[in-house]
Amino acid sequence: MDIFLQQIINGLTTGSVYAVVALGYTMVYGVIQLINFAHGEVVMIGAMVAFTVIVALAGGSLPAPLILVTAVLAAIPVCMVIGYLLERVAYRPLRHAPRLAPLITAIGMSIILAHLALMVWGRNPKAFPQIIENPVFHIGEATISAVQIAIILLSFAMMASLTWFVYRTRFGIAMRATAEDVRIAALMGVNANQVIAATFVIGAALGAVAGVMYGSYYGIIHYTMGFTLGLKAFSAAVLGGIGNLAGAVLGGILLGLVEAMGSGYIGEISDLCRWSLTNAMLVEQCKDGGNYVLFGSNYQDVFAFLMLILVLVFRPSGLLGERVSERA
Repeated sequence: MDIFLQQIINGLTTGSVYAVVALGYTMVYGVIQLINFAHGEVVMIGAMVAFTVIVALAGGSLPAPLILVTAVLAAIPVCMVIGYLLERVAYRPLRHAPRLAPLITAIGMSIILAHLALMVWGRNPKAFPQIIENPVFHIGEATISAVQIAIILLSFAMMASLTWFVYRTRFGIAMRATAEDVRIAALMGVNANQVIAATFVIGAALGAVAGVMYGSYYGIIHYTMGFTLGLKAFSAAVLGGIGNLAGAVLGGILLGLVEAMGSGYIGEISDLCRWSLTNAMLVEQCKDGGNYVLFGSNYQDVFAFLMLILVLVFRPSGLLGERVSERA
């Protein structure tokens, strides 16, 4: 039971990061039906910029919390500028092109951003500075750190704020109108170019915060981290229902939980020496309390993506489905 609770905590933390990144994917897709594969690299650049600021300020007299806030505030505008340039330079000219063209462009921009980060920060992994005290709290035999609590609470706060923005503000109404039909929205006085650019900018800002969360939690950042993180976050958005804000959150949390459960239990479940039938067949390997494990915890990603495939086989539109009227 304690292992189960610990994996729930770990899964919620990881899933919260996935959910914030997935919101960037689902917002862009909801408005212009484009899969922005460069979004993972925007998250990576946010983490790298924050790392640079923290390293530069760590030796000074500023208190650690203020340094971290400064790093986040530096990463956000950098990522927002990148998000705007992606939309303005790479995607807007292809808005009416065949759908394959912007998809290939998105992959190309992902590669370009990754190599720009390689040129600036180098190929070696960076240890993300842990400058703030990280006390650990006990829940039974399970533990949860202050960083995990902060990530979970901040993630849900950003999700709630974004939902309020999309459904309760005039600009959010313009975003949903553009998602419904760009031409009709333009006839109603909505500046579609402005709305679409703002969607990229907001998604990039969320990505910057997610990058700092990732670095703070895992302690290591690398110029290639955007690919894997982006792939998982995109999968989370698809799992919940691409284009659906609530679906992105649900998909991220579920993917994180499944990964954590896979990491905690897949090795134990696939230990053939645990089961009487296979134990009798593997006498030599299982004697004296031996183990014969088919899948270790390193198979957690396989486990998570198998679940994604199974869900999409039976529900291709995702768990909550894609509802055009609620895209944003």
